[in-house]
Amino acid sequence: MTKKYSSCGTDLVFEQYHVPTNDTGIEIHVRNKRPAAMMRFRADRTIVIVHGATFSSGSLYDVPFNGMSFLDFLAAAGYDVHALDVRGYGHSSRPSEMESPADDSAPVIGTDVGVHDLGVVVDHVRSLRGLERVCVFGMSWGGTVAGAYTSRNADKVKKLALLAPQWLSDKPIPIDAGGPLSAYRLVPVRESKARWLSTAPEYGRATLIPDGWFEQWADFTLAEDPWSQERTPNLMRASNGPIQDIRDYWAVGRKYYNPSEISVPVLLIHGEWDIDVPIDLAQALFLELKNATYRKWVEIGEATHLVLLEKNRLVAYKAIRDFFDEDYTPEVAESSRSNG
Repeated sequence: MTKKYSSCGTDLVFEQYHVPTNDTGIEIHVRNKRPAAMMRFRADRTIVIVHGATFSSGSLYDVPFNGMSFLDFLAAAGYDVHALDVRGYGHSSRPSEMESPADDSAPVIGTDVGVHDLGVVVDHVRSLRGLERVCVFGMSWGGTVAGAYTSRNADKVKKLALLAPQWLSDKPIPIDAGGPLSAYRLVPVRESKARWLSTAPEYGRATLIPDGWFEQWADFTLAEDPWSQERTPNLMRASNGPIQDIRDYWAVGRKYYNPSEISVPVLLIHGEWDIDVPIDLAQALFLELKNATYRKWVEIGEATHLVLLEKNRLVAYKAIRDFFDEDYTPEVAESSRSNG
């Protein structure tokens, strides 16, 4: 499907496509937005984006608040953006376990699968655009997926941006409510506003989400899973594989990947009020990125884990855009020795 439209004063192209995997019946859905005038493609202007553990790329990145989504913003800034749904999310194929009662199967779609599906789309975009590398962005669990992929595929990644990525924690991790885990969970989307607001201080809750935005987001998010809406209105399926990985890795001091193996430029963005990834976790990860070409931290005030959907979203949008825009090579200090 191809659509032409305008956003941010720029004519854009919106295409949706599916990429086959090496698993029978599994295809990955991708949203592509880019300037209509773009005819040549470059590694530093091409971004592959992956979502978190609960909501799809459409839900997190393409709800057009005030007529503009995150993907619109990046496309209008001159980027060719490809946002994928890992299998089991959004408009990608669901594994058979997600078409059956949740209790019939163990957790599905762990981080290994996310890294694989990201790799499938990165390779597709590289081939489609004739590029050796692309830029990569991920948030939350998607930050783990993007970070792990980049640590193992530096030759395919130009730059890496992470928003509130997972890291080791000795405290309870809010997304894991405890108890046995089935294949997937049902998320009460329209009831999630109270929990979302509760992560901010009381004085900041009234203005955190502009009027009408939550309802617009909820409608868009539920439409990403038509199967659930036919059977469980207002509830949306989300795989439990990422939560199982919390128990197997992040909550027990095991690193899923080694950030020191990332050798490309890295941006880490964090919201002041993020309780899902507290600032000490983000800082610990930042310090691990010691072999990145360069690393940059942006802390956004009055923002939660879902900053891209809140009043200060443009601060995050611009920080991400600016990181991908900048052409920065660290200066190398040279010591000189007097001939005396």
